[in-house]
Amino acid sequence: QVQLVESGGGLVQAGGSLRLSCAASGSIFSINVMGWFRQAPGKQREMVALISSAGITNYANSVKGRFTISRDNAKNTVYLQMNSLKPEDTAVYYCNAQYGFQSSWGQGTQVTVSS
Repeated sequence: QVQLVESGGGLVQAGGSLRLSCAASGSIFSINVMGWFRQAPGKQREMVALISSAGITNYANSVKGRFTISRDNAKNTVYLQMNSLKPEDTAVYYCNAQYGFQSSWGQGTQVTVSS
């Protein structure tokens, strides 16, 4: 099992920046892909960014050029740097880890972007 703890959410004005962190513990050696998803009120959860154990990244079109996902293997932590934030980025952001045929989720952290 993998446990995930997110931090770094908050309230920011449009155009501002935030950095989310996700610390993994447990069976971290088995993690293949880590990523960030988000869910806005009344909407389905959607993928924001993914990073593989080899460092290959994938982004949703809506965040390309604004968000950057990275990982620090020594700290077992994944980051999401969010720049040029827009009101439509407002959502609960969830960290996700995929290992084998299993998946773990963090508890979520609220990001609110005011106009």
